[in-house]
Order: sequence, then C-alpha cells, then structure tokens
Amino acid sequence: MQPLITALHARGHPVHVVDVLRRNQRPVAEMAEQVADFLEVNDLTDVILVAHSKGGLAGKLVMTGRAASRVRAMLAIATPFGGSRYARRIPMRTLRAFSPDDPSIVGLTRQLEVNARIVSIYAEFDPHIPEGSELAGAKNVRLDTGGHFRILAHPRVLAELAVLAE
Repeated sequence: MQPLITALHARGHPVHVVDVLRRNQRPVAEMAEQVADFLEVNDLTDVILVAHSKGGLAGKLVMTGRAASRVRAMLAIATPFGGSRYARRIPMRTLRAFSPDDPSIVGLTRQLEVNARIVSIYAEFDPHIPEGSELAGAKNVRLDTGGHFRILAHPRVLAELAVLAE
C-alpha cells in the first residue's frame, strides 16, 4: 500500500492508516466495525477508502453500515467480491469465509446500492482470485497483467486513485 500512500500524500491529501487492522487476520465484519469506529472517533467525512483484497470486503461493509455517510468512495484492489473457489481448501477459518457460497459473500453481493461508488481494479490473472474482482454496477478496471500484490504499484491503480481523490 506504500506507493498509494506516498502518491496521495504527495498530492496533498491526508492519509489515515487504520493500524488496528494490522495484517487483516480478523473476520471481515470485525474489520468493518474497526474501520467504522476509526472514522467516527476521528470524525472523518468525505473519505475515500483504499483497500486491498479482503480489505475491500470490509470497506464495502463500512459503506453499507453505520458509518456509510462518512464514505464518499472506495478504490478496491484485487478484492474477492464474488469469493474465491480456492477458499474451501484453505485451513484458516477467516480465509474460508471467501468461499463463493459463504453467507457473508452472498450478503455483500446483494448490497448493490453502493457499487456505483466503488472502483474495482484487478489483474487479468490473480492466483488467489481466479474468478476476478468484477463488481456489478462498479467501475471495473482489469489490468493486462497478473498478480494479487504486484498490482498495488501499477500506474493505472495510482491513476484511478488520483481521479477519485480529485
């Protein structure tokens, strides 16, 4: 995320990092609550969430929850909005929740009203999310590259973030 933080800061935008999320090892709903708490405690409004992978699911929950009015938009990078077929094979409970038929994934899929405020950007090939990250009603940007983490520094990601921030 460092290239995105640096680019936003260089453009004069304040950047807030939700440190409590750390390595994103908590359940999505708990992460969303922590972000909502952070926005409320710091009285942040007109926020653009920038999230990678699982963080995009938490971000969408924030956009549909009690702190929804504080969020203008979200840039979601390599987010498994439709889940990942690999999730069933992963031994960690928090990652098995990315199964396409998991109730949390299905519930988020039904939350269509915020999708127009989301830019979903993802690689043509993602080894973690072979289904891709296309989100109905969102601005979807598929990069002609591969990877799940490498795209964080892709120039198009930075360009889409710049458009959202202006």
